Amino acid sequence: MNTQVLSDKMLLNRYLTGDRSAISQLIGRHSNRVRDYIRMMVKDHDLADDILQDTLIKVVRVIDEGRYADSGKFLSWVLRIAHNQVIDHFRSQRNARTVSEAESGYDVLGTLRFADATVEDRMVAEQIEADVRRLIDHLPEEQREVVMLRYYDGLSFQEIADQTEVSINTALGRMRYALINLRKMIKEHDITLC
Repeated sequence: MNTQVLSDKMLLNRYLTGDRSAISQLIGRHSNRVRDYIRMMVKDHDLADDILQDTLIKVVRVIDEGRYADSGKFLSWVLRIAHNQVIDHFRSQRNARTVSEAESGYDVLGTLRFADATVEDRMVAEQIEADVRRLIDHLPEEQREVVMLRYYDGLSFQEIADQTEVSINTALGRMRYALINLRKMIKEHDITLC
């Protein structure tokens, strides 16, 4: 009995040429490692299993759409998708508003939500916003565009990539360099943003 272990690339090629069982083998080969990575991040077995399923669905969809470019790093690519799925989960949890006791008004003395912002607070916030906006104006055009679309228009990185007609990795890279440049300018000009 000759059992030959096929590489990720070979299994991927088999899947793309019609062998539907190849994707199961490919995913099966890496699913434990991806699940462990997700569990390490979310600290919840059931949630990790849900995110793993979402990750694998996305992996197959991207491959089926022909958007996966094989670079010999299939597992790294899947882990990156898993990482993004975890971040999306935490983002959605943060955005899901729940009413706490303090927000419902039961803890009237323990919350600051009834206090109006002072004139000084508003002036400081406006000054910080103006400073940041001036710094953004000094960024290179491509970086400035990504920052504006992300923070002022609220677009996702995928939407930014689509709108600017670049890959999502390019959009993410531009944001990374924009943040690095903003930090340098803040340090150079000794600006305090708090």
